[in-house]
Amino acid sequence: MRDRGLISGAALDSEKQFEAALRPSRLQEFTGQSRLKENLAIAIEAARQRGEALDHVLLYGPPGLGKTTLANIISGELNVAFDQTAAPILQKKLDLTGVLTNLREKQVFFIDEIHRLLPDVEEILYSALEDFRVDLMVGTGAGARTHSMQIQRFTAIGATTRQGLISAPLRGRFGLVLRLNPYDIDDLTSIVLRSAALLQVKVDEMGAAEIARRARGTPRIANRLLRRVRDYAQVRAAGQVTHDVSVTALDMLEVDRYGLDEIDQKIMATILEKYAGGPVGIKTIAASIDEEEATIEDVYEPYLMQLGFLDRTPRGRVATRRAFDYFKIAPPAVMPNQPGLF
Repeated sequence: MRDRGLISGAALDSEKQFEAALRPSRLQEFTGQSRLKENLAIAIEAARQRGEALDHVLLYGPPGLGKTTLANIISGELNVAFDQTAAPILQKKLDLTGVLTNLREKQVFFIDEIHRLLPDVEEILYSALEDFRVDLMVGTGAGARTHSMQIQRFTAIGATTRQGLISAPLRGRFGLVLRLNPYDIDDLTSIVLRSAALLQVKVDEMGAAEIARRARGTPRIANRLLRRVRDYAQVRAAGQVTHDVSVTALDMLEVDRYGLDEIDQKIMATILEKYAGGPVGIKTIAASIDEEEATIEDVYEPYLMQLGFLDRTPRGRVATRRAFDYFKIAPPAVMPNQPGLF
């Protein structure tokens, strides 16, 4: 899940091109998220009928669920220009000002990781989102004055994995706030079958379902696993992906039946074995497995909590009885500082 410098730039570009090739381009092709799609379809059609720019949209949810894909789809459905950036790139006010003043009418402007905007850069965005103007400071000292520049009416789409880190003033300027939820196995199976058809991979429904089952509710991971299973099938199974082929290939990749990978295993081993089920702080877990706190909180913890293996408490992370059973580790006796553990 995390690049430690072992993956070349060419390999990363190849992975991005692979993902881009499998992305749907229209809302009706986008699988799952039915309520979100309905709300979005109504808003898009209303904006088209009025001939106006769509309201600003904030998309939030775990990584890999399709936030960037939806931003591209919105642009395509509206038949307008699309521009994108990532918040960490916008280091100075002028970086954002330059982009905003060059936007075309009704254009979609996508900001990934919007929760990481610097405070002074974020302030520039307030007036742009609400009044479609950019306020510039001209001069310094006693002679300084503010100059307002009108910009084209545009649609901002922000994407974040951590909605709670977005300030209230910024969040309040988005007319549509939409959450993407993890996908169920049926929807992921449909996504795997669609991707397999685009890649011209022979896969039966049971083989696709096994890939979907281990994809952690995430299309991006499902497509990545499909690519690896395709390689195995090409070399060892005459190119045919069946249930048995999927199981063998995914077991070889050390992706278990719940889709837990090496980092998941390390997190749970740290909590279960080193700290007897917890509670243990996120900083301690991060230091123990040499992983970033934000990566653990954004990528790994939500899925472990969905599986019922982990709980967050005011004192730290705590393993559940189900986790002890699944990892076949004998649980300790109930301790006073772990109320409700069992």
